[in-house]
Amino acid sequence: MGVVNVTPDSFSDGGRWLDPGAAAEHGRALVADGADLLDIGGESTRPGAEPVPADEERRRVVPVIERLAGDAGVPVSVDTTKADVASAALDAGAVVVNDVSAGRFEPRILDVVADAGAGYVVMHMLGDPRTMQDDPRYGDVVREVGDFLQERLTAARAAGIDERALAADPGIGFGKTVRHNLELLARLPELAARLDAPVVVGTSRKRFIGAILGGDGVELPVDRREEGTLATVVHALERGARIVRVHDARPAAQAVRVLEALRTAEPAA
Repeated sequence: MGVVNVTPDSFSDGGRWLDPGAAAEHGRALVADGADLLDIGGESTRPGAEPVPADEERRRVVPVIERLAGDAGVPVSVDTTKADVASAALDAGAVVVNDVSAGRFEPRILDVVADAGAGYVVMHMLGDPRTMQDDPRYGDVVREVGDFLQERLTAARAAGIDERALAADPGIGFGKTVRHNLELLARLPELAARLDAPVVVGTSRKRFIGAILGGDGVELPVDRREEGTLATVVHALERGARIVRVHDARPAAQAVRVLEALRTAEPAA
């Protein structure tokens, strides 16, 4: 899943793709580099981010979705928590809604997705982007995240979203410490086994990677986290993830090709 942020304040590439034409070109480049799905977002969900009015978010994403749905050659997803934005995006050609609130902020979004027969990604997050990193705590992060995702998948099915159209994301970096993120990744097989839906993992360029690579309390800058991102991508794909969400599609797609080649060489037993 290639990321196209149409925002001025996203942590990795905020402000780079505000022009709809430039954003669409970036999306096409991600596809050329191997992305199988494009995720278009008009509101930053980085820690501390301020909410964006629905009208502004819609203004940002719809022109990009219209362009990419027409000629990108891959499905288009919209990254939003708002029912009205999701509806406009689906009308513009998106076929998946990637909701970091899992329907908690605007429950009507579940009905919008169901009525459109679209795909839906539920994600775990503590609180909201403004508060999620304020001292996050868990007894057992994998168990609690799994409980939450199961509950939200059940709510999505109850709203009429097709069983085959659902996916679940543990929300790496969304209300988690470095230790929480590492534990979720290390125990990903356990989490995947609990969920009756494909697992999405989004680690791309996130702060915990910068903290690990920087060391001694110094975070490596965002533009120097790609190698660390790739390590987490390979780890996740080897342990049950079906989709990885990335800013740079080429290394992830190449890693997938190598992993597939290795799997075909394994003995049949």
